[in-house]
Amino acid sequence: MGNTTYSGPVRSQNGFEDITVAASTGTVTTNSTYGTNAVVGGTITGRKPVNTDWNAVSALDSTLTAAQSGTLFLIDGTADNVINLPALSTANVGVHYEFQLTVAVGAGTTTTFVLPGSAVSAFQAMVSLVSGAAANAVSDVAGDTLTLVNSTVLNARVSMTCAVDDGTNSKWVTTVLSTPIATVA
Repeated sequence: MGNTTYSGPVRSQNGFEDITVAASTGTVTTNSTYGTNAVVGGTITGRKPVNTDWNAVSALDSTLTAAQSGTLFLIDGTADNVINLPALSTANVGVHYEFQLTVAVGAGTTTTFVLPGSAVSAFQAMVSLVSGAAANAVSDVAGDTLTLVNSTVLNARVSMTCAVDDGTNSKWVTTVLSTPIATVA
């Protein structure tokens, strides 16, 4: 059968299969199946998106989207940056972001991460001071604003995943490695 082009959706009650047929024997091999549970054969190629919106010397106050999940955000800390997490939605569960300071947070400036709503969401943060000494992680679960304080060093990192979002409040599991130690309020 030749190529077929459809202008509307292709539907099947029993899924789809991608196959190859051996030219010499006629043996049919199923490479991938698409149904209730997709099974993909072969190689999947993908890259983590890298966003540089906050990697500029001028301050940026902007809101992330769930579609940006999986992105590494580079941050220039010389200006007061505000990173707002997506509006409350059950679709946020599993959304994940990573952040890295490419320039230290300047004296008298901060970089803040703000959860939606007022007192309805909370970071469940494990914050660690990176000073070349023994680990000294601190657990902080009370607050909707995480701050990389002034003079936070180059290469500080923040990783966060939405663990709960019922459309009314949310909880974001967060790990921070920085010097000085980040705050949650």
